[in-house]
Amino acid sequence: MASDRPGKPGPKAAPSRNAPSSAGEPERIQKLLSRAGVGSRREVESWMEAGRVTVNGQLPEPGQKVSINDRIDVDGKRLDLTSGSAVVRRVLIYNKPEGEVTTRRDPEGRPTVFDRLPRLKDHRWISIGRLDINTTGLVLFTTDGELANRLMHPSSEVDREYAVRVFGEVTDDMLKRLMEGVLLEDGMAKFSDITPAGGSGINRWFHVTLLEGRNREVRRLWESQGVRVSRLKRVRYGPIFLPSRLTVGKWEELDQKAVDLLSKSVGLESVVIPAKTPDEQAALDRKRNKQPGRPARKSGGRKWEVATSKPTGGGKSSSPKSGRSPKR
Repeated sequence: MASDRPGKPGPKAAPSRNAPSSAGEPERIQKLLSRAGVGSRREVESWMEAGRVTVNGQLPEPGQKVSINDRIDVDGKRLDLTSGSAVVRRVLIYNKPEGEVTTRRDPEGRPTVFDRLPRLKDHRWISIGRLDINTTGLVLFTTDGELANRLMHPSSEVDREYAVRVFGEVTDDMLKRLMEGVLLEDGMAKFSDITPAGGSGINRWFHVTLLEGRNREVRRLWESQGVRVSRLKRVRYGPIFLPSRLTVGKWEELDQKAVDLLSKSVGLESVVIPAKTPDEQAALDRKRNKQPGRPARKSGGRKWEVATSKPTGGGKSSSPKSGRSPKR
């Protein structure tokens, strides 16, 4: 799970959140490339640090501003930035199986979450946060880098909800500490909500909520109390739930209402999703339907399932059928 910090909006925040005032107006290279769907701002910054990006044949300075009229190359290949003159905001939800990594390319040759996604002609899918290889469940992808950055940054306080099975004895004192805060190697961390979700003895289910997405944070929090996470599944990201109809290894695109809800949760105005031609829609349908879902890896031959909504009596999130944004 990773975080990205959005650029600080200027005095005229409303229009700048969605598009530049003119197609050729200079802006920070990270912002232009993320809006064009090349990658997230954090990815672009890492490319710049590694010397992989050039602007008009020169290495860019930190904070350098560019426009779509500049020649920008990544790894020696020129980028087509015509799509950077306007925001295209599409969002996919994906039910990640175990064994896939949340990266575009894996040096070890392991399957990635991008392998099953539909290909885009003028944009790229950007993952909103990460799940480790052993964690399953909801992953969001978008073509809008600004939306991705705002949803990932801790200052937006977008809550992520997980269903977790814990192996070991869990006491009330442990739950209290996990809610008040635990010092991990990278700072203080805590759950904003913990709700029992069934099980007995030393195998119990909980629904837990975080307001940030540090690496393996759910697992590390539980491990700090001397217990082990044996199953972990993300079931909600902000106002978006993982629907029960979406089987493991499958994806679907969010409609305008859901994308607007997600955008509003981080202060972005609505952007109309571009209409697809009949041929484009048919190609998407074929891509989605021809790939069978991949079941999560089993342990000891036993199947497992969890509810995708928070159990009654816990509190913060709304029912997945309601479509309402969760309250904090």
